[in-house]
Amino acid sequence: MGCTRFLPLLLLLITLVCCAQPAVYPSNEVNLLDSKASQGELGWISYPPHGWEEISGVDEHYTPIRTFQVCNVMDYSQNNWLRTNWIPRKSAQKMYVELKFTLRDCNSIPMVLGTCKETFNLHYLETDEDQGDKFREHQFSKIDTIAADESFTQTDLGDRILKLNTEVREVSPITKKGFYLAFQDVGACVALVSVRVYFKKCPFTVRNLAVFPDTVPMDTQSLVEVRGSCVNNSKEEELPKMYCSTEGEWLVPIGKCLCNVGYEDRGVTCQACRPGFYKALSGNMKCSKCPPLSYTNQEGAVHCSCEKNYFRAEGDPVSMACTRPPSAPRNVISIINETSVILDWSWPEDTGGRKDVTFNVLCKRCFIGSKQCEPCRGAVRFLPRATGLTNTTVTVADLLAHTNYTFEIEAQNSVSSLAHMLRQHATVTITTNQAAPSSVTVIRKDRTSRNSISLSWLEPESPNGIILDYEVKYYEKQEQETSYTILRSKGTNVTLNGLKPDTRYLLQIRARTAAGYGGTSRKFEFETSPDSFSISSENSQVVLIAIACAVAIILLTIVLYIVISRCCCGYSKSKHPDKKRLHFGNGHLRLPGIRTYVDPHTYEDPSQAVHEFAKELDASCIAIDKVVGAGEFGEVCSGRLKLPSKKEIGVAIKTLKAGYTETQRRDFLSEASIMGQFDHPNIIRLEGVVTRSKPVMIVTEYMENGSLDSFLRKHDAQFTVIQLVGMLRGIASGMKYLSDMGYVHRDLAARNILVNSNLVCKVSDFGLSRVLEDDPEAAYTTRGGKIPIRWTAPEAIAYRKFTSASDVWSYGIVLWEVLSYGERPYWEMSNQDVIKAVDEGYRLPPPMDCPAALYQLMLDCWQKDRNNRPKFEQIVSILDKLIRNPGSLKITASASRPVNQLLDRNSTDITSFSSMGHWLESARTLPCKEAFSGVSYSSCDTLPKTSAEEFKKVGVTIVGPQKKIVSSIKALETHTKNGPVPV
Repeated sequence: MGCTRFLPLLLLLITLVCCAQPAVYPSNEVNLLDSKASQGELGWISYPPHGWEEISGVDEHYTPIRTFQVCNVMDYSQNNWLRTNWIPRKSAQKMYVELKFTLRDCNSIPMVLGTCKETFNLHYLETDEDQGDKFREHQFSKIDTIAADESFTQTDLGDRILKLNTEVREVSPITKKGFYLAFQDVGACVALVSVRVYFKKCPFTVRNLAVFPDTVPMDTQSLVEVRGSCVNNSKEEELPKMYCSTEGEWLVPIGKCLCNVGYEDRGVTCQACRPGFYKALSGNMKCSKCPPLSYTNQEGAVHCSCEKNYFRAEGDPVSMACTRPPSAPRNVISIINETSVILDWSWPEDTGGRKDVTFNVLCKRCFIGSKQCEPCRGAVRFLPRATGLTNTTVTVADLLAHTNYTFEIEAQNSVSSLAHMLRQHATVTITTNQAAPSSVTVIRKDRTSRNSISLSWLEPESPNGIILDYEVKYYEKQEQETSYTILRSKGTNVTLNGLKPDTRYLLQIRARTAAGYGGTSRKFEFETSPDSFSISSENSQVVLIAIACAVAIILLTIVLYIVISRCCCGYSKSKHPDKKRLHFGNGHLRLPGIRTYVDPHTYEDPSQAVHEFAKELDASCIAIDKVVGAGEFGEVCSGRLKLPSKKEIGVAIKTLKAGYTETQRRDFLSEASIMGQFDHPNIIRLEGVVTRSKPVMIVTEYMENGSLDSFLRKHDAQFTVIQLVGMLRGIASGMKYLSDMGYVHRDLAARNILVNSNLVCKVSDFGLSRVLEDDPEAAYTTRGGKIPIRWTAPEAIAYRKFTSASDVWSYGIVLWEVLSYGERPYWEMSNQDVIKAVDEGYRLPPPMDCPAALYQLMLDCWQKDRNNRPKFEQIVSILDKLIRNPGSLKITASASRPVNQLLDRNSTDITSFSSMGHWLESARTLPCKEAFSGVSYSSCDTLPKTSAEEFKKVGVTIVGPQKKIVSSIKALETHTKNGPVPV
């Protein structure tokens, strides 16, 4: 007895010197109790008093610590309790208890005679208040039995090589205000070095410029949605939120904030732009340096000011350099032609830093002998124009003869209006020569005949010199000046000969002097006389007879045409009484009464397919209730749809995340283009789409029970076979409809079947780009894309031949998933192993209690030759017969078929095992492999009763192998019938 009382103390001293380490705790853990942090007595209750003992010591840093020990290994029936003080739980519901302790190996203590133990028990008690010294053993609930991974011996005491044991246990849910922990010793030699009680929180963080506070998960089973708030000097672009897990980890960041104008993203803050920098747009881009010839002396600038004598036009972006007006045009020259002048100049030497330079020409008339000038008046013309010239030349016409003119030519750009003092121009002064005559205004018709017209006119009011001649231009009115004739006349009259009788003519006249031609007169219209009409009496009869014959021939032709047309139309109708019109849309032929699937990718404009097959919904009719998941393109939500004059219904809403590309938008809406073509009770129904506002949405009917595989796993073994067959019949009916329309699904699996509240199964997931599974082994990548290997027919894997027959193969896998309540096909076999096994003829075994008829249907669906597989129409008929004859479902398929055993394709028959040990030796080939090494099972009675939790402890975590092991053991038990079988 005496030698064992000092063992814990010696143990403790060695432990503290050799094993203590400074404590560093993760940021997401909040300590409620840490015995190492207390330097005084802990004051915990020990019952009975001579059991656990509180010991003082120091750690490797010579910091005092308090520990507890017990080592009453010589006495029988030990029941020593140590209770902590009352621990307030604060806001947490799930606690973690970390124990650091050392424990001595009983074999190293002499003469303990079976009284020594190598474990102790951990208990807890919830209360709403501190109960003081009151202690009732029966009030505590056991958490777990604590065993040491590392125990020490007498030799270890001498060598000082002890290692500290660390064990962590969960306590949840804690619903009252606080709790106690208690440690029960039943005869071990143990030293409790430290006890730490903590809970996990999602720590304060900044993500996407949104602040998320410390968050304690309130529910021990689900995620907590937390909305973030934008950091200072930022604004919300999309509602920022994340989910806090029960392990204190932030998950699924959604949304973000953007820095305001004048502020840039510095990781977790929005910081004002430095002097000399600016940011004009909100967003998370960096501040930009001020453009040339601009500056800013303040922080947080949204634009930079221009330097003196430099400007920025109203339409200029803030990123553009400041500019100024151009200098004056250079090298102006003038070419005078009587009363016209051609002005030409060179570009300014300095364009002001801009390319939008134009020119204006200002005309001034100056008086001879005086310095006074006035703006040009009258009919002065600029060719092509006086302002906004882009070329460096202009012609000025219709000036007065023998007059002084001054022309100012100014170059300008978009900032010239902002800088009047800086505008410059070039000046040129000219004097015109003799001017051309003015226009002829009065023209008279003197005589008209069948082939000629005689005209005369008055001399122009301003001849501006001697008129040399007149130019007369005329043409037929109907020719519209495309073919005309010109005559010249020395006087003010002319006769036009060779004209056509009874014809209208247009005519213009202009005068010419030494200064050139004057202006052209307006257009005058004249008409020649018609021909006289005279016919002799003899000829008149011939003409009348000819006219009468012509009229008769015309009437006869009209009558014959009407008769022939009616006969042809009547024949056509009688021959084809039932002929209907064929409709063509976007290049697709559609026969009346026959629905055919149309691939939306054949449309040149994919949005046309969306609007042709999907109904556009008003976003105001949709109310989003909550986020239920995350898809490839954005969030998946549940909500309500209320259309005018219709009842409100529950809907599922897929949204397209912000910042999408046009390709993502097209791929996202392609699923709606496909779904919109289907109308069947076992196909998910499309309610409509929202494409004219943001976010872009696809709205479908709401399926309350979610995906079929998750639903079956949640309700394992809770349905009758008839109920399962009813679900399978619905899936087959939906696939028959798709097959009849010519649509191949390519990804038929239980995860893509949705279940509503009435257990009606509907085929879904018609997107062309899918996330197949979380497992990276889930898809076998080929040149054409990804394939869900475990559900895909061999020819589709090898040659990418997807047909309705390959969908039938996938249906067989779905059948297996339903009968096994959502188990993973082929369990943990790799994709390559699955491909090889199926190619060699291997098929999945029947699930437990699977009806033989349904397993035979599976095998039929898995025929290697696709032509031998049943059609969906036949599958529906088979399932209908089984539902009408439920007795045929009572015969179950053999669970231990001699061929195609999944767990070990090379194993021998179960009857070849002579003992449990023999069988366990063969278990090395199972998926669980080394699960049974070191496990003692004394009989076949023990293993079949093993619970799922106990299977997990030895490494068998997959439901399929668990069931297969139990089934095999039962068969072995029946075979041996000799009582316990030694291992």
